[in-house]
Amino acid sequence: MARSPARCPPWWTPSTRASRRRPMAAPATSPPSPPSSSTASRPSSPSGLPTTPSTKIMQGLLDQYTVAGNGKALAMVVAMAGYFGERVRSVIQRHSIERHWTSLNEETGGMNDVLYQLYAITNDQRHLVLAHLFDKPCFLGLLAVQADSLSDFHANTHIPIVVGGQMRYEVTGDPLYKEIATFFMDVVNSSHTYATGGTSVSEFWFDPKRLAETLTTENEESCTTYNMLKVSRHLFRWTKEIAYADYYERALINGVLSIQRGRDPGVMIYMLPQGPGKSKAVSYHGWGTQYDSFWCCYGTGIESFSKLGDSIYFEEKGGKPALYIVQYIPSTFNWRSVGLTVTQQVKPLSSSDQNLQVSLSISAKTNGQYATVNVRIPSWASPNGAKATLNDKDLQMASPGTFLSVTKQWGSGDRLTLQLPIGLRTEAIKDDRPEYATLQAVLFGPFLLAGLTTGDWDAKAGGAAVSEWITPVPASYNSQLVTLTQESGNGTLVLSLLSTAKATSLTMQPHPEGGGTDAAVHATFRLVPQGQVAPPTGERRHATNGTAATATLASALIEPFDMPGMAVSNNLTLAAEKGPSSLFNVVPGLDRAPGSVSLELAARPGCFLITAGAKANVQVGCGPGFSLQAASFARAEPLRRYHPISFAARGARRSFLLEPLFTLRDEFYTVYFNVGA
Repeated sequence: MARSPARCPPWWTPSTRASRRRPMAAPATSPPSPPSSSTASRPSSPSGLPTTPSTKIMQGLLDQYTVAGNGKALAMVVAMAGYFGERVRSVIQRHSIERHWTSLNEETGGMNDVLYQLYAITNDQRHLVLAHLFDKPCFLGLLAVQADSLSDFHANTHIPIVVGGQMRYEVTGDPLYKEIATFFMDVVNSSHTYATGGTSVSEFWFDPKRLAETLTTENEESCTTYNMLKVSRHLFRWTKEIAYADYYERALINGVLSIQRGRDPGVMIYMLPQGPGKSKAVSYHGWGTQYDSFWCCYGTGIESFSKLGDSIYFEEKGGKPALYIVQYIPSTFNWRSVGLTVTQQVKPLSSSDQNLQVSLSISAKTNGQYATVNVRIPSWASPNGAKATLNDKDLQMASPGTFLSVTKQWGSGDRLTLQLPIGLRTEAIKDDRPEYATLQAVLFGPFLLAGLTTGDWDAKAGGAAVSEWITPVPASYNSQLVTLTQESGNGTLVLSLLSTAKATSLTMQPHPEGGGTDAAVHATFRLVPQGQVAPPTGERRHATNGTAATATLASALIEPFDMPGMAVSNNLTLAAEKGPSSLFNVVPGLDRAPGSVSLELAARPGCFLITAGAKANVQVGCGPGFSLQAASFARAEPLRRYHPISFAARGARRSFLLEPLFTLRDEFYTVYFNVGA
């Protein structure tokens, strides 16, 4: 039976209490991003107010005023607030306050947020009262009494209300709304968050700590991640607690970078699938298009990518100025209030070199600039091997989950370096039922790793440490990757491995258009060298009409790209054993075409892989009767390559190739594995 969404009755009446704006440390950021469009498909509220798109317009106009001093933009926001105030007042007078509260059961965007910002500028009590009227007290009231009652509430209707409550705290100083935001973040993180840092299933929250049964294609609406980043950012500014910066990093890497299809601009998703064997391309919405998709998640998605640099640096002004460096992103920050320039360089990570290496060049315009620089040491960092230096001299290293603080008079060429060991770890799904304790995600530092699989999710730890059943894929393996092609009357075909639950077969498939697909994965193989073999025998010459080359040949295993440790056997099935029955001799092409190769069964000299039939199936051909062209393949550049952060995880029936979730496009993948002993 379908669950009814949680709705709020009109139990509460807003207070008009206000106090002087509370001073705070200002974030060191770039100017706010321009407003982005929201969706026409979002319904207006029952009051007839198109609040979701209107808040985006109002926020953009406010940004024009606060950043560029555009008085006309401020006048427009004031006029819009007046219009909405009259509409709300009319609804209350003609119907009831209940009617207005009912309207807040639909998505109203961040109306309270933008109205509190407006009040801070105008000091107009009408703007404060209107902001209160969008606070939805029946929802915030549950959080005020610290009740974990998010179940059945629409996630992205209510996260912006919490963000607005945070602005209420900043503007009025009411401590209750700081407590509400803190409790809300704790509840979402402890009970309703996936390993990506995202939340929601089919746009709603369900029972706390019961996520195992929610894994599907419709997880983590992109808008919710956008708004949860706002919540965590405010909390970090108020508290400087590392946990909020750690959350921001995780959600940014896995929840924001994952929603765009590679480097295709304007191609984004609505939901981020988390179920076994799912694809970003195969969901209710799938990928959007550059010009025709007008979802709410396009507005927040574009805005999220415009804000990638807005939470790297935070400054604390006053008599003892301090800078907080909380994200490791190559960048330069001009700390104007102190006269320092900070340039951050980050060495690209790889699974083989498991150390995050950061270099901070700090230069003063004039010598003697006294300030404190605080660098986040993430909770995921290992204390073993962690190192920090200042101008090549070792510093006392801070513990993971704290800040490394350096206070000094900075000169013109100071250099602070960090080496932070990154380890693999598993993280159980947020579900407290014992039968789901084996469902675990795999993370490498802040990076969530997904396995390339169409549904198999049974991993085999064997009681060993994570580093023993999950091992790095060396970068050198990329040189062993290949895609084998043949030309046909219909174009170029590629040798592909097709696997189902019942069988595995080799076949020739049309050449995929572009990368990032399962077709590209299945058409990429690793030829694992196994040494050299003798020149052709007379038997082999006879079998191939005497066309075989006389040079020394290479013996290799044919390993599917997404199945490390498995090999195509001589009977064209997959095998985990690497014996003679899985060896192939890679010989110069029997068709004598430049650069072509043929694949001879090592255990059966004179027998080769050949294509046959109208469906271009691949089979074994022996003797002089087969076409030499059918047994010859061109070696093309691999359609897929290993990401620098790639691992092989041992499974119950096969091994899995793990890559960062944000790198995947249309491939089918699994986020949570059933990890058995």
